[in-house]
Amino acid sequence: MAQVVVERRSIDVIPDEERHGTAFSQFTLWLGANLQITTVVTGALAVVLGGDVVWSLAGLLAGNLLGGAVMALHSAQGPRLGLPQMISSRAQFGVRGAVVPLVLVVVMYTGFFASGSVLAGEAVGELTHLGPVPGIVVFALVTAVTATVGYRVIHALGRVASVVCALAFVYLGLRLLSRADLAHLAHQHHFTPPMFLLAMSLSASWQLAFGPYVADYSRYLPRTTSARATFGWTLAGTVLGAQWSMGFGVLVAATAGAAFTDDQVGYVVGLGGTGLVASVLYFVIALGKLTVNVLNTYGGFMSLVTGISGFRGQRVLSQRGRTAYITGIMIAGTAVALAGRSSFLDSFADFLLFLLTFFTPWSAINLVDYYLLAKERYDLPALSDPDGRYGGWRWDALLVYAVGLAAQFPFLSTGFYTGPLVASLGGADISWIVGLVVPAVLFAVLGSRRALPARPSPAAAGTPAAAARAGPVAD
Repeated sequence: MAQVVVERRSIDVIPDEERHGTAFSQFTLWLGANLQITTVVTGALAVVLGGDVVWSLAGLLAGNLLGGAVMALHSAQGPRLGLPQMISSRAQFGVRGAVVPLVLVVVMYTGFFASGSVLAGEAVGELTHLGPVPGIVVFALVTAVTATVGYRVIHALGRVASVVCALAFVYLGLRLLSRADLAHLAHQHHFTPPMFLLAMSLSASWQLAFGPYVADYSRYLPRTTSARATFGWTLAGTVLGAQWSMGFGVLVAATAGAAFTDDQVGYVVGLGGTGLVASVLYFVIALGKLTVNVLNTYGGFMSLVTGISGFRGQRVLSQRGRTAYITGIMIAGTAVALAGRSSFLDSFADFLLFLLTFFTPWSAINLVDYYLLAKERYDLPALSDPDGRYGGWRWDALLVYAVGLAAQFPFLSTGFYTGPLVASLGGADISWIVGLVVPAVLFAVLGSRRALPARPSPAAAGTPAAAARAGPVAD
């Protein structure tokens, strides 16, 4: 049984005989991953930073839809390639050049692991009466063990969390609505472009941050799985879960003010009740955070292995190596959580918005290459060969990535840096829009000039049956 449950694959291609599941699994996974306390805090930031309820909700929805669509396009790559998300970046940046965005991805997931551990550690500490610091450590250990077991248990956890957390959020929502004066909140609205774009940026950054690992959780789906179905179920799950949680956060911040910002977990639990109800809610908070923190740990592990293997030529990872990588991410994330837990809310807002700067150009380049230039067909063996078709370093893609980064800074507005063009836009941050459009256009032009002629993949060069299996994946 252990051989079936504990995952053996890492960055290698998932064979057809090991594929399983349906596209609907993406709905439950991403619904559960978004119905959790950090998503609530993200939505609350739209109000904490100056927005009103009505336009914060509208801006968050717009950002969730736009960012979620980009994220779901990455998800649709999983069944076609059978590979983790970031290894496909080698087709754009080169087998070794892909390490540039990979380093940033690992930093991002370590940061998300830390931020999640701060909130979940409070819940675990209250539930076990150990206190927040031991709670963070216990939560980190459970996260690492779950990520080590791998794909099947991650999806099982997502199914459980999607039901349990949905029920809890319905209950909490009803409790909140019984306290809130909705008519008063609805009448206090005034549209200002900076606040609307801030709300969009918060939710879009939340969704885009899933992009570098979303295909990790769809890569076991059968190769025949419809790309449209994978896209649709991923989009539905992530937008519904995020908007539900963020909307709850908006209403909580608007009605509770400092009572929420000073103690996010304590306020939400207190909203639900005391005694047994409070214990159940602490468990639900920990469960919701466990779901997404496992994704961060697993995605960080995949990205770290992908980056290192580009230089070592490693295609298969042992169970011992897998455990070592995941343990390293756990230790780093826990250290950051313990060091930064006292200034969580301010740090988290800047962290989210600054991360968006680095991942919008990557998303733009990856999606333009996969869907427009390569037409969903990659030479899979060449993704592991620095002397092969995609080369070791693809300097044109790295240049476009650098230009995409630089183009955003004049429009960027965070707590520690404000670009020179932000004031002329009334304080609005449109850097993420620039970061999607500029590199997408540049790479479409440069990429079309460097496009290589198609050639049969090794898998397709054998029997007709093998060719039929490999045809839509490699060119």
